[in-house]
Amino acid sequence: MFAYELQHRFVTAGSPLRSMAAHPGYAATNLQSRTESVQDTIMGVLNRVIAQSAEQGALPTLYAATVPDLPGGAYIGPDGIGETRGLPRPVGSSGASHDREVQRRLWELSENLTGVHHDPTAHA
Repeated sequence: MFAYELQHRFVTAGSPLRSMAAHPGYAATNLQSRTESVQDTIMGVLNRVIAQSAEQGALPTLYAATVPDLPGGAYIGPDGIGETRGLPRPVGSSGASHDREVQRRLWELSENLTGVHHDPTAHA
């Protein structure tokens, strides 16, 4: 939602910059094993059986950052079943993520909480 709002702000400002977002799918990293519980054991098995490598999980971010003809607002993820693994490609996001009012409120809340205000016209 944040990336979509940034893209809307770039367009409104007439900026040539583009905002992209990406997700890694299910990548085997140590993020799934920090509870010191049976959950760690289960996640370890799933990491070996279902997950793709951490390196493969990094590909959507690299794709979003380097493919020159992606449209602003593109969302990149793995191309496999359920977007859990595979090669990077543009993917969809939930209907709720396209709610313009919620995007705007998220942006404003982020500005208020961080004290950082971004002016997209500064890059136009």
